[in-house]
Amino acid sequence: MHEYVLILIVAAGVTYIATPFVRSLAVATGAFTAVRDRDVHKTPIPRLGGVGIYLGFVAAALVARNLPYLGTLFADRQILGVLAAGGIVCLLGAFDDIRELDWLTKLAGQILAAGLMAYAGVQLLSLPISGTTILPTPVLVLVTVLVVIATTNAVNFIDGLDGLAAGVVGIAALAFFIYSYIVSRDFVPANVFSVATLISAALVGCCAGFLPHNFNPARLFMGDSGALTLGLLLSAATITLTGNVDPSEVTANQVTAVFLPLLVPVAVLLLPFLDMLLAVIRRTRAGKRPWHPDAMHLHHRMLRIGHSHRRAVLIMYLWAAIVALGSVSFVVWEGWRPLGVISVATVIGVVLTVWLPKWRPHERL
Repeated sequence: MHEYVLILIVAAGVTYIATPFVRSLAVATGAFTAVRDRDVHKTPIPRLGGVGIYLGFVAAALVARNLPYLGTLFADRQILGVLAAGGIVCLLGAFDDIRELDWLTKLAGQILAAGLMAYAGVQLLSLPISGTTILPTPVLVLVTVLVVIATTNAVNFIDGLDGLAAGVVGIAALAFFIYSYIVSRDFVPANVFSVATLISAALVGCCAGFLPHNFNPARLFMGDSGALTLGLLLSAATITLTGNVDPSEVTANQVTAVFLPLLVPVAVLLLPFLDMLLAVIRRTRAGKRPWHPDAMHLHHRMLRIGHSHRRAVLIMYLWAAIVALGSVSFVVWEGWRPLGVISVATVIGVVLTVWLPKWRPHERL
C-alpha cells in the first residue's frame, strides 16, 4: 500500500505545482473560456488545466517505474500505451482550448487514442456476463473504443461548475482504487499491484492536486485537455480490470458475484453517464445535435432550484460518493449492511438536494 500512497502524493504534488505554470501558459496563448449564455462565471477564465493533470500522471508513472513492486507492471506495454493515449487526448484538448476544433476532429483523436490503448493491451478480454463471456477480439476492441469515447465525453459534459469534474472523477477513481485493490488480493497468486490500481491511485492524486486551483472561485479551468485526459485515464483503469475479473472471486455471495464486476465500473461513472444520456435525449428530442450545448445539465438544475455554486458542487460530490462508494461497499461488507448504509446516505442526499435550498436559500458554504 505504501507504494500507492507515494504515487498518489507524487501525482498530487506535481499537478499542484505545475498548474500555476500552466495557467501562465494559458494566459500567454489566449486560452480563455469566454462568457457564454449557459456559463455561470462572469469573467473569462483561462483554461488548459489538463496539461498540469497529465504532467502529474506522467510524473507518477515515472516514479512507479522505479519502485520494486509497481515497477514490475512496466514489463508489458499497457502503461506506456495509456501514457501515449493520454498524451494524444491532452494535446488534442489543448489545441481545442487554445483554438476551437470541430467535433469530428476531436472524435477522430479520441478514436486514435482508444485504438492505441487497445493495441498496447488495454482492452476488454472478456465481459463478466453470466460468469465470463468471451467475444471475438474485434468485437471486444470495438467495445473498448466505445467505452473510452463514452467516458471521455461524459466527463466533458459534466465539466460545468468549478471543481465539479475533477471532484467527481477523483471520487470515482478512489472508489475504483478500493475495488481493484480488494479484488486483486483474491487473484491467484494474490497480487495487489495491478495496472488498474496504479492508474486509479495516480488519478486520485491528479484530481486532488488540481482541485485547489479549480474549486470555486476557479483560477483555471481544466478545459477539454483536462476533461478528455481524466475520462481516458478513468476508462483505462476500469477496462484493465473489468475484463479480467472472475465474478466468483469478487464475493462469496452468488447474487452479487453476478452483478458486481459490471455494477462497479458503471456505478463509478454513473453521474457523468447519466448527465450525458439526459443531454443526448433532451437535445435530439428538441431537434438539435447531441453535442449542441445548453444550460440544462444536472448542475444547472441544481443552481436553478436555489443552490449556490459551491453547495451545488458539494452535493454532486455526495451523490457521486453514494453511488460509487456504495457499489464498492458490497465487496467490503457481506449481508444487508451495504444496503442499509446506501439507504441512509440516499435519504440524506435527497434531503440536502431538495429541502436545503428552502431552509438556507443561496447560502454560500
